[in-house]
Amino acid sequence: MKGKEQEFLARIQTHKGILYKIAKMYMDNRDDQDDLFQEMICQLWKSYDSFRGDSQFSTWMYRVAVNTAIASFKKEKKKPDKFEITTNNIGEHDEDSGLQELQIDHFYKALHKLDKIEKALVFYHLEGYSHIEIGSNLGISEGNARVKLSRAKTKLKEIIQKQGYEF
Repeated sequence: MKGKEQEFLARIQTHKGILYKIAKMYMDNRDDQDDLFQEMICQLWKSYDSFRGDSQFSTWMYRVAVNTAIASFKKEKKKPDKFEITTNNIGEHDEDSGLQELQIDHFYKALHKLDKIEKALVFYHLEGYSHIEIGSNLGISEGNARVKLSRAKTKLKEIIQKQGYEF
């Protein structure tokens, strides 16, 4: 049992950045992100015996984590939009890093306005998945993944522009 736990923890440690990205995409405040991160870890552990090694661990982990985030998102009651702007330290960095942080803030604010499937599409796209892989992971066809992703990107751009950010 100890070997299995150690192996699991080592794999999670290697790929924990994936979980942080998913949590940030689906939850808008830090506490909710932390809760979702923990929920994804729990689900991954519960499902670990089902990992057969037919695919890479990271691919399996993406699928379980996104499904957990979507399920968690469904459970969330609609809350009024509230965003924490984390630009406190902009003055401490050079101009480029401040601009980059502002861009990231705008991006994540816009992401929170997408529906759960659109978020998953954008996430997989940003992680470099092909349309075939995105479709397979979400249970839709390649063509459907391509169309939905295109629409999600257009919607994301419109939301960002409505927030007052110009490209």
